[in-house]
Amino acid sequence: MVRTLTPAASPSGHHFDVVIIGAGAAGMRGAAPAGQRGRSVLLVDHATRLAEKIRISGGGRCNFTNRRVGPENYLSLNPHFVRSALSRYTARDFIDLVRRHGIDFHERNWGQLFCDDSAQQIIDMLRAECEDGAVQWAMPATVHQIRCLDDTAASGERFAIEADRGHFTASSLVIASGGLAIPKIGATPFGYRIAEQFGISVVAPRPALVPLTLPPETLERLAPLAGISLEVEAHCRGPVFREAALVTHRGLSGPAILQVSSYWQAQAYDGDERDPVHIDLLPGIDAEAWLLEHAHDKALLANLLAERLPRRFAHAWCELHGWTKPVNQFRHAELRTIAASLADWPLTPSGTQGYAKAEVTLGGVDTRALSSKTMEARSVPGLYFIGEVVDVTGHLGGYNFQWAWSSGFACGLAA
Repeated sequence: MVRTLTPAASPSGHHFDVVIIGAGAAGMRGAAPAGQRGRSVLLVDHATRLAEKIRISGGGRCNFTNRRVGPENYLSLNPHFVRSALSRYTARDFIDLVRRHGIDFHERNWGQLFCDDSAQQIIDMLRAECEDGAVQWAMPATVHQIRCLDDTAASGERFAIEADRGHFTASSLVIASGGLAIPKIGATPFGYRIAEQFGISVVAPRPALVPLTLPPETLERLAPLAGISLEVEAHCRGPVFREAALVTHRGLSGPAILQVSSYWQAQAYDGDERDPVHIDLLPGIDAEAWLLEHAHDKALLANLLAERLPRRFAHAWCELHGWTKPVNQFRHAELRTIAASLADWPLTPSGTQGYAKAEVTLGGVDTRALSSKTMEARSVPGLYFIGEVVDVTGHLGGYNFQWAWSSGFACGLAA
């Protein structure tokens, strides 16, 4: 059971070297090294259940990192910001920690690592690491106000935190309150408000790793495809992702689409009209050469495509385009047109399904205002931002948790 610190413990309040607001992945990973190096640490969180986002991640098994992590796996308006933290606390470092705690895990596609048993093991591990550092807890606790204290020379008290569990002061204040994704488990804009209070800019938050919606006229045409999943290659002014895509009654989903959604969303920061999402329905195949090879087949085009695509998709897709003849009745020029459509099917989203369906938040506290080595705000000594609240968004596949571990650890060594 998580210990709680009650207001009655000291009517005049408590002073801590480090107060961390947010006891999720980044907050706990930052608290442990700070406590283990002798700092007095308080973790504050408004939730009644610890680290719910870890608990529900990866289907309850927590995709806790990825074997292949690099700056290219992250989006930020300051793309080089992640380099320092990722190199100082690597995926290998976290894997070693998992092993030291006796947690069995396995690897899935693309280097993704999951617990064999339960995500609760990761939560228990992080909590045990905090216990080793004598970290104290105020949970559940709602923070009402944070003030920057004027005179810190003698006491070392830089910040005053007013919460419903008491009044605390801190030499270092760490904001690890996360982003806006999954509001049903308590996501709030708290961290952005604190940044703005202290004059630190925030890159406009947007849902990321999120299903995309399509306009009504497109949905009407795609209705026969709803519910069909297939492997594709997808991109949108960014890397090409080869994973599953799913046509839904509202638009597009599946891992490939979630990956691309972050890049589609990021285009909004450029101020230009957004590019469509481009989908290759036959990844790894030269569609033109394949169709021309079968140019004399008497089979319906849909039946030929069903050799490479889900049968229902092949038939519905041909109906959608009016390509319902046998292959040998198409001219070579028509087959080239069909091949081009298979290799590049552009779809223009109308939006996303929002934070309720998003895995993470794009945007956040502007990294140009932070030290990439320590996560400290350049203009406010002692104030740190870590994890999802920062303008760093990873790909799907354990990268966002690794950013939580890396940024938290970097902060924990400095705060």
